[in-house]
This record gives sequence, C-alpha cells and structure tokens, in this order.
Amino acid sequence: MNLNSIFNKSILLKCIFAGSLFILIFISTFLYKHSQSLVDSGKLLVHSHRVNLELEQLNSFLKDAEINQTSYFVSRDTVFLTAFNESRKRVSQSISTLQVLTQDNLKQHNNLDSLIRLIKVRYNILFENSINLNDSVHVSGKRFNKSLLEGKLVMQAIRNQINDMIQLENIYLIERQERYEHETFLTPMYSLFLLLFSLIVFVFSYYKINKDLESLKKSNHILKIATESMKHAEEIGGFSSWQWDLASNTLTFSDNQYRLLGLEPNAFAPSIQSFAEFVHPEDKHIVLNGENLALYQHTSSVAFFRVIRKDGNIRYLKSMGKILTDAAGNKILIGINNDITEEYLISKALEDRNKELEKSNKELASFNHVASHDLQEPLRKIQTFISRINEKEIHTLSEQGKDYLQRIQVSAKRMRVLIDDLLLFSRTNKVEKIFELTNLDHLLEQAMQELTQQIEETRAEISSDQLPIVEVIPFQIQQLFINLIANSLKYCKPGVAPVIAIKSTIIDSTDYSNLIKEKNKKYYKISLIDNGLGFEKQYEEAIFTLFYRLHNNSDYPGTGIGLAICKKIVENHEGYIKAESEVGIGTTFSIFLPVK
Repeated sequence: MNLNSIFNKSILLKCIFAGSLFILIFISTFLYKHSQSLVDSGKLLVHSHRVNLELEQLNSFLKDAEINQTSYFVSRDTVFLTAFNESRKRVSQSISTLQVLTQDNLKQHNNLDSLIRLIKVRYNILFENSINLNDSVHVSGKRFNKSLLEGKLVMQAIRNQINDMIQLENIYLIERQERYEHETFLTPMYSLFLLLFSLIVFVFSYYKINKDLESLKKSNHILKIATESMKHAEEIGGFSSWQWDLASNTLTFSDNQYRLLGLEPNAFAPSIQSFAEFVHPEDKHIVLNGENLALYQHTSSVAFFRVIRKDGNIRYLKSMGKILTDAAGNKILIGINNDITEEYLISKALEDRNKELEKSNKELASFNHVASHDLQEPLRKIQTFISRINEKEIHTLSEQGKDYLQRIQVSAKRMRVLIDDLLLFSRTNKVEKIFELTNLDHLLEQAMQELTQQIEETRAEISSDQLPIVEVIPFQIQQLFINLIANSLKYCKPGVAPVIAIKSTIIDSTDYSNLIKEKNKKYYKISLIDNGLGFEKQYEEAIFTLFYRLHNNSDYPGTGIGLAICKKIVENHEGYIKAESEVGIGTTFSIFLPVK
C-alpha cells in the first residue's frame, strides 16, 4: 500500500467520523423534540383526568348542598345550614378550578359558562322561593313543593350539562391517549435505532483511526519492557548480546558486553578489532577465524575463548551466533557471549576429581584382586600346615608351643573371615543390580536355614509376620536377613535365649520425615526386634560405619563389616535403615523399602 492510498483512506475515515458525529447531534436534537412532545402529551392526559375529576367533585358538592338544604327545611337545625354554606363554598372553588382548567379549550369553556348559569338559577330558586333564614316566617307547603320541583328540574339540567362536559373530555382523553401511545411506541424505537446506528459508525470510525496508534503504543511498550528485561537478564545471567550487519560490517554490543570486559558501557567503538584486544593472545585466532566465517561464508559456529579483563582477571567466554535475513535480503548475525568461568572451573574440578576416583577405583580393583587371590593363597597354606601339625606333630610340641599354634589358628580363622567379609562388601558395591519380584518370606526362610547351627546353639525363638512380595535383588536381601539375625544371635544376653520378632507394615514417608527425604511416598517397614544386650543411643548411626565395632574382639569376634553391608544393601534398593536400642532391653533394626 502506497502513501497516497494510506492518505486517502485516512481522509475517508475522518469524513465517516465527522458524518457520524453530525448524525448523532441531529438524532439527539430530534430525540429531544419528541421527548418534549411526549411530555406535552402526558400533560394533556393528566389535564383531561383533572377536568373529569373536578367535574365529578362539582357534581358531588351540588348534591351535598341539595341534601343539606332539604335537611334544614325539614329539621330547622342550623347544623345543616352551616353544612349547606360550606358546600356552596366548595362549589365556588370547584368552578374556579374548572375555569382555569378549561381556559385553553373554547368549547369546554362555553359549556362551563352554561353550567355556571344553571347553578345560579338553582341558587336563585333556592333563595327566592324556598330558603328563608328567619325562622319566624312561615313557609307554606304549596310554596315549598313548588320550590322543590323547580330545583329538581334545574338540578337535572345541571347533571346533564356536567355529563356532557365529561363525555366531551373523555373524547379528548381518548384522542390524547392514542397520540401519547403512538409517540411512546414509535418515537423512542426510531430514535434508538438511529442512535445505535450512528454509535456503531462512530465506534467503527474511531477504532479504525486509532488502531494503528494503539498498536504502535503497545509495540513500543512491549519493546521497552523487553529491552529493560533483557538488560537485567544479561546482568543476572552473566551474558551479553550483539548484532553484526554483515553487509555494512557494523557491529553493535549490548551494555553488558562492556561489563564482561570490566568496562563501562560504550567504553569503545564496537568492532572485532577492538574486542580482540581483550582476547587472550593464545585464543585470538578463534575470534579472527569466526570473523572470516561470518564475513565470507556467512556461517556461524560456537566458540570458546578467554578474555583478559581490564583488572587483569582471566574469564572464559562461550560465543554463539545465528544468521538471520531481513526483509531487504541483508544478512545479520546475532549472538550472545556467555561468561562460563564458574562452570568451566567447576567442570575442571570435577574432571580432576573423576580422574582421582578412577585411580582409586583401579586401586580398589587391585585390592580386590589381591584379597581374592594373592592373600587367600598364603592363608590357605597356613591353615593347611596348621592342620598337618595338629594331626602329626602336636604331641611333640611343648605346652607353650601348643598355645602358640592355637593362637596362630585363631588368627588365621579371623583373617579368613575378614577376607570373606571384604569380598562380600566389594561384591555388594559392584554386582549388577537385577531386581526380581520376590516373596520376602522365602528369603527369610533361606536365611534361617543358613543360620540353623547358631539358632540351635543359642536356642533362639524367631517369629515373623507375613512379609510382602517386593522387587528386590534376592541374594542381597537374603544376606541382609542373615547379617541382622546373626548380629542379634551374637549379642544376646548370657544365659538368656534370644527372642527375635520380625514385623512388617506399610508407612508414609511423612511419618519418618527426619530419615526419609521423599515426600508423599509409601514404604514397606520391616522391623527386626530382639531382646539382646542393646547399646547406647549415641552409637545408633556409628554401628553402620565400615570396620566400626562396639566391643573388643576377645569378647565378641567380628570384623565390623556386617552392618555396613546391611546399609549398602538397603541403599542399593533406594531404601533406608535405622537402629534403635536400649542397654539391657534390646535392639530394633528397621528397614524401609519403597513400594513400587
């Protein structure tokens, strides 16, 4: 659309707006006049009702006067005479009101004049022939009857005149009612239609005229907010933005680009050469290579390089760009520079740590190999030679020699147990975690079969609830039961048969929020409760530490690895284990396995 068409369209819209405004003013004037006419019609309706009402009241007042007259002549009571005079006053007031109401209606005004003459005739007959205020004057019956007859005829004429006036006023009332209804129905509807039409045209014109202006204001507002948000986001996120017009080789930096270099905004004219002055000498080729790719091949790539800030600090930057084409076909490269120094240093530290861990794992693998092969071979030979000495040479040894040999045998046995436990712990760490849906009752039964000799020797009583069917690593859970039951059998009270109860229930993680970190998750809680020696509360967490032992080896032999294996097995199942104990009462080991 060219400039002339836009200009012509603008003039057309303004003309529509002006025409709509004129129509609105015209309709408002037209509506006002018809409203006045409607008010006038309403007044005429009220006027007709008032005339009819006043005529009815006049008729009533005349009847009252006639009744009071008759009552006075019959009773000669002055009360009726006073009432008669009051009725005359009301008749006069009603006539005055009717004269005012009919002054703009010649026909009704003439009818009222005729009515007034009849009323005067009625009063003349009354005073000349009938009413004598002096009670001493005798009124003949013949004269009284004549007065009543003449008054009756005049009153009939008065009533007829009032009825004629009422009928005429009713005719006026019907005409005025029809006019009022006509104006009430047509004028507002017509005016409303025209008013709505003009308003629609007016709103449409106003909308079309202001559409572009509102759109421009909105775009400017959004652009302003986006610009401010971008500036704050760059400061918070530690990155900067830039634009490079490849056709004109014009480069634009955001304010934060200068801050990344330790400078104030607009500290230098933006260009590749100016920016390259802050690039580390060993990385300048990266920036210059990116410049060549953008200018001659119109491509971009991700680049990592170092910059030396004004204060001498070295920062690591990551630069990313994208080629865009504007409406004129010009290529524009937009991009961001992100300060990744902290991420780089953390990544470097993690890389060094991983190398250390890899080295430690290799050493651990070597240790496992030594433990499983090199250490076991000499140990087997020691135990073999001890066995041969016991069989063939024991009788030639002195008592002290026999004691030494027994101690060697005990030490060798302890070494065998230690090596086996270390290998088991290593296997727990390194074994492939294959989960199977398993009935824990079967694993508990197999564990008890492994410990049949110890159970019989200690005369232990073991009871268990029905355990759930869970996805587990079967041999590990079986080893868990073996270690926990063996621990209870080992640390039983002297002379007291061990009693072990195994309980099972389902709990919510919120019930043990101090132990379980997951929210709103269900766990199987399996508790092993014994009546053994127990231990102090301060050791409830320490007992799961590798090689940690509460008792001397001479009192209770062991390696301090069994409970560490238990903890590792539970962790392999994404579960938790805790111990609660009281000296002389017993210990409770609680295992929490997630419900899947």
